[in-house]
Amino acid sequence: MTNSSTSSTKPILIIGGTGKTGRRVAERLTAQGVSVRIGSRSGTPSFDWEDRNTWLPALDGVRAAYITYYPDIAIPGATETVEALTRLAVENGVKRLVLLSGRGEHEAQRAEKAFQASGADWTIVRASWFAQNFSENVMLASILAGELALPVGDVREPFIDTNDIADVVVAALTDDRHIGQLYEVTGPRLLTFADAVAEIASATKRDIRYVTITPEQFSQGLAQEQLPPEIVGLLNDLFTQVLDGRNEYLSDGVQRALGRAPRDFSDYVQETAATGVWSV
Repeated sequence: MTNSSTSSTKPILIIGGTGKTGRRVAERLTAQGVSVRIGSRSGTPSFDWEDRNTWLPALDGVRAAYITYYPDIAIPGATETVEALTRLAVENGVKRLVLLSGRGEHEAQRAEKAFQASGADWTIVRASWFAQNFSENVMLASILAGELALPVGDVREPFIDTNDIADVVVAALTDDRHIGQLYEVTGPRLLTFADAVAEIASATKRDIRYVTITPEQFSQGLAQEQLPPEIVGLLNDLFTQVLDGRNEYLSDGVQRALGRAPRDFSDYVQETAATGVWSV
């Protein structure tokens, strides 16, 4: 897996390096002896999507970058921002770029097209819903409380383990064979949210219920949590539009990129339950 991009001692920039996938990518690269630069507001130098003056210092002297857009590549305006960063990277000699995208999201697909046309040596990792949203996200509080209520019925989702995403991203960043590839990554099995919650309840030996609520009830609940407006809008779109059945199929991105099957949701549940994060 040696090539022109791994032979350099220059670091790899991980934008969103403290997030679900970025943190795991950084850990894997570091374990391989690869120098990394964490692209975050608390990083050195700092990186802030809302402050374009921070972009060039973060890109300076790196050989490749992993791009995750905050809060999500599905929000309006994400395409133009990602496109501007990509253009700046390529203009300054950082051509090896890997983008995290999302399935079934119109804005994400727009960003992908701009990314592909940027002149970068690109790889796109288009992911389904993260399994870790149940344990490292706003849904954790609901799981701990014993009831997850969402405006989603019997729609099935192939939840992807973020460790699989990280493995694909690391492969893409360190092996030139992945240049020009779009990997749509999913788990190996379709589950409803009720199925997922039932598996967590079984593994933790707790009584955890899944309840389907209306979009209006969901919006009211989000408003009470005093979340930023862009996050409320994003969550509303994800649960009322993207989770409408359009993603009810499996993809072979993990197999194509890594030569192995993706991790099953039950493996994630067993490993996560063992950490005690779902214990009351």
